[in-house]
Amino acid sequence: MAIDPICGMTVDEASALRAERDGQTIYFCSDDCRQKFLATPTDVKHEEQPPGKAIYTCPMHPEVQQDHPGECPKCGMALELKTMTAGTDAKENAELHAMTLRFWIGAALTLPVFSLAMAHVIPGLARQSWVDSHASRWLQFALSTPVICWAGWPFFQRGWRSVVTRHLNMFTLIAIGVGAAFVSSAVAMLIPNLFPNTMQHEGKVAIYFEAAAVIVVLVLLGQVLELRARSRTGSAIKALLNLAPPTARQVAPEGDHEVPLDQVKVGDCLRVVPGDKVPVDGVVLEGHSSVEESMITGEPLPVEKTVGNKVTGGTVNGPGSFVMRAERVGSDTLLGQIVNMVAEAQRSRAPIQGLADKVAGIFVPVVLAVAVFTFVLWLWLGPEPRLAHAIVNAVAVLIIACPCALGLATPMSIMVGVGRGALEGVLVKNAEALERLEKVTTLVVDKTGTLTEGKPKLVDILPIGGLDAKEFLRLAASLEQSSEHPLAAAIVQGAKEQGIDFEAVQDFRSVTGGGVIGTVAAHAVLIGKPDFLRTEKITGLESLEASAVKLQEEGKTAMFVAIDGKPAGILAVADPIKATTPEAIRELHSLGLKIVMLTGDNRRTAAEVARQLGLDEVEAEIEPAGKVAHVKKLRTEGKHVAMAGDGINDAPALSEAEVGIAMGTGTDVAMQSAGITLVRGDLRGIAKAIRLSRATMRNIRQNLFFAFLYNALGIPVAAGVFYPFFGLLLSPIIAGAAMSLSSVSVISNALRLRKVKL
Repeated sequence: MAIDPICGMTVDEASALRAERDGQTIYFCSDDCRQKFLATPTDVKHEEQPPGKAIYTCPMHPEVQQDHPGECPKCGMALELKTMTAGTDAKENAELHAMTLRFWIGAALTLPVFSLAMAHVIPGLARQSWVDSHASRWLQFALSTPVICWAGWPFFQRGWRSVVTRHLNMFTLIAIGVGAAFVSSAVAMLIPNLFPNTMQHEGKVAIYFEAAAVIVVLVLLGQVLELRARSRTGSAIKALLNLAPPTARQVAPEGDHEVPLDQVKVGDCLRVVPGDKVPVDGVVLEGHSSVEESMITGEPLPVEKTVGNKVTGGTVNGPGSFVMRAERVGSDTLLGQIVNMVAEAQRSRAPIQGLADKVAGIFVPVVLAVAVFTFVLWLWLGPEPRLAHAIVNAVAVLIIACPCALGLATPMSIMVGVGRGALEGVLVKNAEALERLEKVTTLVVDKTGTLTEGKPKLVDILPIGGLDAKEFLRLAASLEQSSEHPLAAAIVQGAKEQGIDFEAVQDFRSVTGGGVIGTVAAHAVLIGKPDFLRTEKITGLESLEASAVKLQEEGKTAMFVAIDGKPAGILAVADPIKATTPEAIRELHSLGLKIVMLTGDNRRTAAEVARQLGLDEVEAEIEPAGKVAHVKKLRTEGKHVAMAGDGINDAPALSEAEVGIAMGTGTDVAMQSAGITLVRGDLRGIAKAIRLSRATMRNIRQNLFFAFLYNALGIPVAAGVFYPFFGLLLSPIIAGAAMSLSSVSVISNALRLRKVKL
């Protein structure tokens, strides 16, 4: 991060505008600031964001970041903490507390002002001499002054800053509107002779202190309601943070003692007693227990944990007790990564927001022009008192046209939608992925670890030529020790279960999509597909291929083994289909998706899996590069493609798809390449993600439609277009109430996403 030297705003170096001076790169939030910098020879120091500090950002302009609370220089909204941690509620609510205090004091002072100003319309009081007396007018002036100058001061500050930085926003309009009403009334009180006789009645000029004060109070009320609603959009992150305990039991020679969670370091030994939450990610050193891991797996059944097993922070310990070693703490834990991912996604911008940004960019100048036109037209053609009508209607236009609802329409829905997905185990990396997912028509899936459990087991050992089965397995498993492939792990585990001792491997070589080769106990051993063995000059595989057909038709994966240049047998591995996969496929089909399976497995095995699940298309014996090519082919055919996978070999295809979906049980590389991660590794999460995407985009369109409609109808009414026909004028007070309620209604609509059924 860097500091814009002109306006002081924190900007992201990756996306900010820049300029060079004295061999140093300076970063800017906008071209206005950049041009100002280039126009002055003054040396300006370039500061970088200090590491480790809290960062505050704007929900409407996530590029705005700084290390202290404040207001966005672009839209004037209160900044929010970019990443929440335990105990940030006090900081987060400071703005809400300040606005609430200003609202209540302002309301208490405004009520008598409004009552005095409206007394003339109350039967029985209209003829009272004090109603329009100098004392009443001066009392209104005295009571409204602190409302405008103290309670409404933040609006004038933000309005002035918007002019200085040339980022006109809602507070520009509020400051001008309220300021015009108050100043004109104050001048009428203090120097009435400045006004023409036609505007004076018995030496008095009309005043609008009640309008200025009530507008300030209504805008404050809108801010309070908005800040409360915005705090609820972060409820998902708060719920995730609450999964972690505030303290941990640290094991020490002098005895166990509790320490705050943020003081736990990698390598610390921690004791977890019955009923406790596991504090951080780590490994069990002693003891045993069962841990409820539903936050990760979605399964309510506890998982047994013994020495050497990994445990995850935020999961709940059962009846046993154990000592663990901390391996990942703070933001490095799985829970910390989830929280950070959700926070980043909530602040990201969806492409649809570009429409609102373009409109907002020209909106305020247009409104100012409309207000000036309204003022001039009423002053020229309006009925007497013309100046009073001109001021009132121009103020009404300025107040009702505040573009806050338009600016909030997209980011509020994104914040709530992303948070809702996180609670269901669907982590959205950025808003763009969420928007693109709505349009997906074709889902490409890997087989191993996506449709299947990803935990294959060795089921058949079929040596030929009189070779002993144990010796055959010993040579094969010894070679596969050096491979990271899931099928290799199944062979190694199968050998361990039979108590076989492994040999050292020399000259190991792995061929992607083919197999492995190496020397074991002076024997040249090859394991892989028939084509791979043939490229290594192995002949006579026909009998083995015939034997493999039956295995493959049963859904098993057959791996061919050659020893010392001759075929030696087959090892068959089975990877059972996940219990949830058939239901997930049915759900995805019901959502209108075509499902294509791409796998490196042989055609017969792949075809059997596809038949069992009712997939629409299958491509087998395909290498990682082939997966990328197939995804490209589908996209050139006009299909909107999402890709789901869990392995390193899936990462290129995940990046090529419009939306990459990583299974949370897979590799970090796959998750980094994907726009969406399913924490529980359950394919049903894709159906949830699609429903979430569709609900969120529908919600955004509703918000944008309302915001556009509100301004399209409100501005002409405020300008007085109905006056010649119906004698109807919109009071600035009603305009202020409508403006505040429009923002609250947009946020309330976004909050409905918290209850959407996924």
